Amino acid sequence: MVALLAVGALHFALPENLSVGPNWLLITIVGLLMIPIVWSHYADNQDLNRILGHLLTGIVTLDMLWSLYLLVAALPSHTESPHDLLRSAGALWLTNILVFASWYWRLDAGGPHARELRGAQTDGAFLFPQMTLDAASRREMGEACWTPGFIDYLFLAFNTSTAFSPTDSPVLSRWAKCLMMIQSLISFATVVLLAARAVNIL
Repeated sequence: MVALLAVGALHFALPENLSVGPNWLLITIVGLLMIPIVWSHYADNQDLNRILGHLLTGIVTLDMLWSLYLLVAALPSHTESPHDLLRSAGALWLTNILVFASWYWRLDAGGPHARELRGAQTDGAFLFPQMTLDAASRREMGEACWTPGFIDYLFLAFNTSTAFSPTDSPVLSRWAKCLMMIQSLISFATVVLLAARAVNIL
């Protein structure tokens, strides 16, 4: 919830002509959809919660992709100031991390609810270091019931956006590899094309 609300807040860093609708629109949609998502969680309606969560993350993803397209399309016209370009590139780079961390968290090993029910993560789309330990070592380290939290997926998404690859967690599934390629491509376009262009103008 905090990550997606942060994405809505980052939207205010984009110039009006580089965002879909007014800047307040995305955070309003996120806030409104959070209400039934939280309700379905506490009502233990996990199917509805999963559907609404995927819908909200999908909306935020499409908004980010459209804003990136508008920003790249605006480069040849030189209509945006260097300051606006740098601010927009930074906002989209951070948004990219938060959005894909949310996708990894929602999709890996059946989602957060399924991971919580299992109690300990032994299989999934990503091979976290804790998953490679034998049972005795996990107990000794106090990780017998270890399962990845959002911060683990945020770290994974951050590495993908900075190093264009995972650093400590190999990717095992095809869907995860596809998502990571898309995230790396978006990060590359944002950091290299947009930020470099803004610095050159400066």
